Amino acid sequence: MSKWMTIMLLVFLPMWSAQAAEPLAWDALDAEQQRILQPLADGWDEMPADMQHRLAFGASRWSQMDEGQRARAQARMERWNQLDPEVRERIRERYRQFRALPPEERAMIRQTRRWFRSLPPERRQELRERWQHMTPDERRAFRQRIHRRMHRLRQMSPEERRRALRRHRERRR
Repeated sequence: MSKWMTIMLLVFLPMWSAQAAEPLAWDALDAEQQRILQPLADGWDEMPADMQHRLAFGASRWSQMDEGQRARAQARMERWNQLDPEVRERIRERYRQFRALPPEERAMIRQTRRWFRSLPPERRQELRERWQHMTPDERRAFRQRIHRRMHRLRQMSPEERRRALRRHRERRR
């Protein structure tokens, strides 16, 4: 299998759990999807229906990406390919656990991740180091505090939230 094909399969076979009931005929794909998926045409009818649907969805996404987005997707897939199989399986399992969470909890995790990524690199590194030095009990307590704070913030109006966050930032200085 070519390197490009491996990257394609990994880009377009993400770990979401979409289950398609009916097989997707090759002729049902639009011309652009067929062009992108051409290397898979010979084995298309033998693929499981859910894989066909995921690949078709992925081909649509790929065709809508600009060159920069495609380059980033390829780089991510190359990094993925370099991971040990055990590491990839742990990541898949964590993703399955994430998908099993209630929507509100997934939203909170996404919001926390966006917040963390918005921090300066030095602050992120500082927090990572603090986390790595915590015991499992300290980590559990920390998560619970964060969950409680996030819940309180979600209950506030946007103005109350801005004031609370401003007070929090001022206390940290």
